[in-house]
Amino acid sequence: MSTFSVPGAELATSFSDEHGHPVVQLHGLTSSRKRDRLLDLDLGRGLSGTRLLRYDSRGHGYSTGRAVPEDYTWTNLASDLLLLLDAYFPGEQVHGVAPSMGCATLLHAVLREPDRFSGLTLMLPPTAWETRTAQAADYEARARFIEEHGMEQFLRADAMAAAPPATVGRPDTVPDISAELLPSAYRGAAMSNLPPREDLATLSTPMTILCWTGDPGHPVSTAIDLATIFPMARLFIATTPAEVSRWPEVLREDVDRESIPLASQHH
Repeated sequence: MSTFSVPGAELATSFSDEHGHPVVQLHGLTSSRKRDRLLDLDLGRGLSGTRLLRYDSRGHGYSTGRAVPEDYTWTNLASDLLLLLDAYFPGEQVHGVAPSMGCATLLHAVLREPDRFSGLTLMLPPTAWETRTAQAADYEARARFIEEHGMEQFLRADAMAAAPPATVGRPDTVPDISAELLPSAYRGAAMSNLPPREDLATLSTPMTILCWTGDPGHPVSTAIDLATIFPMARLFIATTPAEVSRWPEVLREDVDRESIPLASQHH
């Protein structure tokens, strides 16, 4: 494992160089490379023949961070991502794949530098636009609860929430972020939203959108909204673990499609 410095944090990275197309993989809020693997959300695990960069977002996993909510806003995380891409894949087009917070980070980054990305595989898009206000209030309440009652009580309360049907049978995991930093990470998320729909509509980046049912933090409505904004996007809605287990194959299809030289795509 190596580390990469960004303002206010050291990011833990892993890079698997099997030549081929560059791919960057992010994770969601409170998760990490390790936790996403346990949750079956590590779509890059079967991705051979690529140059795959995975990293723990600031404050998460093995990365360091500060108790500064602004550090964890989606726009700031997009800045971290673009710095990493400049270092690992200078001047190259990269395929991005990520769930939730990572998905939001990718959308902010691609809007800032559309030419940096050959395509995106967006997993579990989070609450956005109109649905973001209630989620932001929930994140603020979580941050306060942790500060007042501690992580153990928070985890006990959190374990009561119903799990989406597509996640049945997954191991129980806990946030891969410390009790010192989690309130700031929640507040940074509460301050964030996806870019305006009209800004996203200017993008022509190839996209696939993957979501599942029964998850208020990642409502199907956001995925459908994005599929409306990006009419060329592929949309997959999973209701069972078996459907989620096909997602690595979907990522493979996305990357393969971008790896073929344009001239041969027309034959």
